[in-house]
Amino acid sequence: MKVGVVGAGAWGTTLSILLSEAGHEIGLWVYEEELCGYMIENRENKWYLPKAQIPVAINISSSLQEIVEDAELVLFSVPSKHLSSIALKAGEWISRDAAVLSATKGLEHGTGNRMSQVLGEIVPKNKIAVISGPNLSKEISRGLPAVTVVACEDVDTAKGIQSAIMLERFRVYTSSDVAGVELGGALKNIIAIAAGIVDELKLGDNAKAGLMVRGIAEISRLGVAMGARPGTFAGLSGIGDLITTCQSKLSRNHHVGENIAKGRCLDEILSGMREVAEGVGTTKVAVELAKKHNVEMPITQEIYRVLFEKKDPYQAISDLMTRKKKKE
Repeated sequence: MKVGVVGAGAWGTTLSILLSEAGHEIGLWVYEEELCGYMIENRENKWYLPKAQIPVAINISSSLQEIVEDAELVLFSVPSKHLSSIALKAGEWISRDAAVLSATKGLEHGTGNRMSQVLGEIVPKNKIAVISGPNLSKEISRGLPAVTVVACEDVDTAKGIQSAIMLERFRVYTSSDVAGVELGGALKNIIAIAAGIVDELKLGDNAKAGLMVRGIAEISRLGVAMGARPGTFAGLSGIGDLITTCQSKLSRNHHVGENIAKGRCLDEILSGMREVAEGVGTTKVAVELAKKHNVEMPITQEIYRVLFEKKDPYQAISDLMTRKKKKE
């Protein structure tokens, strides 16, 4: 199978390596000309995935047309804020018969659309799928085992992608709940920011566990209100991904939370990061969606105030702990 991977961040590069290991013909589109040249010469992504060897069989290029034209599967792994503009350019060359797979965990600013919805507006005749789960690129690129889920409304497309990418060390499940899989993957980044704050303030494992459980509760509330199935949030793209991003020092969103708790300003933190912490922008979108759907999301609301209104993290925690009594 010819696969075009659009986006050479850590996850896009990792997926390219996995797909190449599975025996497919892989093209990897790199936005940055400097990085593209380095990757071709050295077979390493020094900016986003250092030390991981990129197989020589992978065609690395800065030409979108070269990467997506005639591809049977086109995989997008770019920041959510750039997906629409990049997909619009790529759409000119994407075959109508190609499956399109989103590996981006975010929500579109302004519209609140999920990434599959963004792609669906651009390539409406193509089958759109999404991939999400507890997938830290740096671990997978080192050969460590991981599990993920591919969701598509078309069962055969989901199964086809499952077969294409599944390896002994990378197990893939399928789902038809595209909304649930996407929302779990996007919204857990907000809770990961909160987890970084809890860890940096050394508030303990009890507090961390409570945060994670109540976090998945509010994610589920919004997800169901937006048409997702509740059981999905107990799966890989829900609680599975939440556990990983809340626990791991490799999580970019956890890193943001840690540094917020150290007293650093958000702009300074983000300017020092080469990769995108999707949870920051997702927090803004989630607050708007919660209001639109009349869903209570207290943790998300407090993280919004900490990030964008400079609320003291200790005060945010106190306000969460002293909310009115409720049943679970």
